[in-house]
Amino acid sequence: MSSLKIVNQNQIPNIPWEERPEGYNKPLWRYSKNPIIPRDLLPTSNSIFNSAVVSHDGEFAGVFRCDNWARQMRLHRGFSRDGISWDIDSDPLKFECQDREIGNFIYGYDPRVVWIEDRYYVTWCNYYHGPTIGIGWTKDFETFHQMENALLPYNRNGVLFPRKINGKYVLLSRPSDRGHTPFGDIFLSESPDLVYWGKHRFVMGTVGDSWQYTKIGSGPIPIETTEGWLLLYHGVLQSCNGFVYSAGAVLLDLDQPWKVIVRGEPYLISPQTQYECVGDVPNVVFPCAMLCDGPTGRLAIYYGAADTVTGLAFGRVDEVVDFIKKHPLR
Repeated sequence: MSSLKIVNQNQIPNIPWEERPEGYNKPLWRYSKNPIIPRDLLPTSNSIFNSAVVSHDGEFAGVFRCDNWARQMRLHRGFSRDGISWDIDSDPLKFECQDREIGNFIYGYDPRVVWIEDRYYVTWCNYYHGPTIGIGWTKDFETFHQMENALLPYNRNGVLFPRKINGKYVLLSRPSDRGHTPFGDIFLSESPDLVYWGKHRFVMGTVGDSWQYTKIGSGPIPIETTEGWLLLYHGVLQSCNGFVYSAGAVLLDLDQPWKVIVRGEPYLISPQTQYECVGDVPNVVFPCAMLCDGPTGRLAIYYGAADTVTGLAFGRVDEVVDFIKKHPLR
């Protein structure tokens, strides 16, 4: 039996859950009624995917990427009682911001949400002379405040750790360029105040001849365990028919999270169903949120499918960690 323990993770007694299908032996399994959010849930939505979900006031709240009929990328607020059926606001989020230049919201996509100390922080890919990492916060999912962008353009996949490490906020990111970059490694930065970022460190890069050889990027908020930070991330390969996005996992050192303890060689989940393979961008599995019930280690993972709809997958922390330890990247 694994000695791994989950740290600083609250109980979520109503976490969305479905037992592993009989005879299925992979570490993650899909919800049988996927996709949970269709592309046209809103009157003017072209697609809803790559979105963030958290436990909130005994139920669930989230920030959702909703591309509209003009194909403008916007962030919307949503609520759910069970984490499966969602009520998403038709109007995009409006952030309060004291700086008119930074608050000139042009687009936003691929958000993450994390509770740190006394509020929820939102990170997303924000436009400021190109894609960069926006940061905002809310205490109630009613009023949202926009802060300074974390880093210079061009950057994506900004993911905050759920607590300070050695007294500093810590952010993962993936430097890129203006478009769909044919490259990308994961880096780490730290900050005393979420405004000034430095001490940048390389975390890990692509792997040749594999599902993650073109680029990689951080996924949901890391989960703290006694064996390290469990991070899910996406990896991309370049096929003869374009990019293919899958997801894997890695354990990072608790005190020096730019150091990799063990990284899985196989993916955990890849595009295999019709809703993952067919859509606006085919062959994409892109996790952005992961609920974890501390006492049981059950996971509910929200992921974008084919850049069109939102899917849900399940797993357990100890089984994911055991999987990557049994199948390490060497």
